[in-house]
Amino acid sequence: MNTKGKFFDPPKILVSGFALIIFAGALFLMLPIATVDGRGLPFLDALFTATSATCVTGLVVVDTGTTFTLFGQLTILTLIQVGGLGFMTFATLFAFLLGKRISLKERLVLQEALNNLTIEGIVRLVKRIFIFTVIIEGIGGVLLSIRFAFDMPLGRAIYFGFFHAISNFNNAGFDLMGEFRSLTGYVDDPVVSLVVPVLIILGGIGFIVMNEVYEYRQTRRLSLHTKVVAMTTAWLLLVSMGLVLLLEWNNPKTMAPLPLSGKLLSAFYQAVTPRTAGSNTLNIPDLTQPTLFLIIFLMFVGASPGSTGGGIKTTTLATLLGAVWSQVRGKEDVVLYRKRIVYDTVYKSLTVTMSGLFIVMLVTMVLTITESGKDFLMILFEATSAFGTVGLSMGLTPELSPFGKIIIMLTMFAGRVGPLTIAYAVTLRRQPDPFRYPKGKIMIG
Repeated sequence: MNTKGKFFDPPKILVSGFALIIFAGALFLMLPIATVDGRGLPFLDALFTATSATCVTGLVVVDTGTTFTLFGQLTILTLIQVGGLGFMTFATLFAFLLGKRISLKERLVLQEALNNLTIEGIVRLVKRIFIFTVIIEGIGGVLLSIRFAFDMPLGRAIYFGFFHAISNFNNAGFDLMGEFRSLTGYVDDPVVSLVVPVLIILGGIGFIVMNEVYEYRQTRRLSLHTKVVAMTTAWLLLVSMGLVLLLEWNNPKTMAPLPLSGKLLSAFYQAVTPRTAGSNTLNIPDLTQPTLFLIIFLMFVGASPGSTGGGIKTTTLATLLGAVWSQVRGKEDVVLYRKRIVYDTVYKSLTVTMSGLFIVMLVTMVLTITESGKDFLMILFEATSAFGTVGLSMGLTPELSPFGKIIIMLTMFAGRVGPLTIAYAVTLRRQPDPFRYPKGKIMIG
């Protein structure tokens, strides 16, 4: 047996790599120079913050803007960037700079990390990921810096602009505004309320989609994956924006005092941010219960494969809806855009969804025990936010018990790496079944 291959396959490398980065980040955040009080964070809080940053979630037990020094904030920002793009992507960049050749094993790990279907063109895709990232974060950082310059000194505005651009493109949701306010002070500001959601959307559609759109002028072709991602994302945004408007229009704590433009901007922002971003312009605890339930659903779905976001992914939702539609019509095949979806994809979609539901339900149940006395909806919201690596919170995170923090950390890690990747990492190498059992029938429905 090849022991080396057994213990160092792509899922194991990804799980161990993310874990090492988290622990390294926690050690940096424990240093006295990382916090304003000169004491450093306690180990559990440092580990929680590092996990949240590396898993690009945004749930925080301490306020980022007032707790950390410049060193601490830059540590968090580095963890966000590495966690968003993936540590293997950065390892490949360093290999480029050193003139090293990317081995087949490294290409396989990249394929797993980026959720790509094949290893063909994977190195070229990594190069373009950095180009896309620099351009998008650069433009977003400049636009936000110009806007923030009207409210603060120029140097601070530039720092705030690029921090929030990087944080939101990576779907992290960390902010520097202080007092856990996020971006609520810019609820009806057109620049912030449009630039930030665009950054979130671009970070959440996936680099594979970006690359195909970039190459469209030459290929004149978009894959089924890109079409499904684009259509599902568009429908989720339009429907959720309309529902947020409907549910919050007369809410005196949220949209009621806003002008029409403010209502539209805030509805658009709140429709985008549950797709694993975590920043917000409306105060989350003030939202109506139907809106909170809608956000829970959006957080569970999350972004798209190969992106900086989490959740079960848009393609998973589309595949399951396609399967349901096929069953309702009495069709055997699942068809999207006149393409038959292979059964392996349908089974994987079902597995991912059921695994996600199981994790959210289990975490919610455990938190109702460890955080007794807290509202059930608040706990469910927190569990789903952690699994979807979103970062939105109804205010429970800073009040978590030590055991509750550990549970949420594990949930964020599972949501970022993926339940299937973790399962593959802790089990033996997958082998095909040596034989097939006879068919059996059970009654359904």
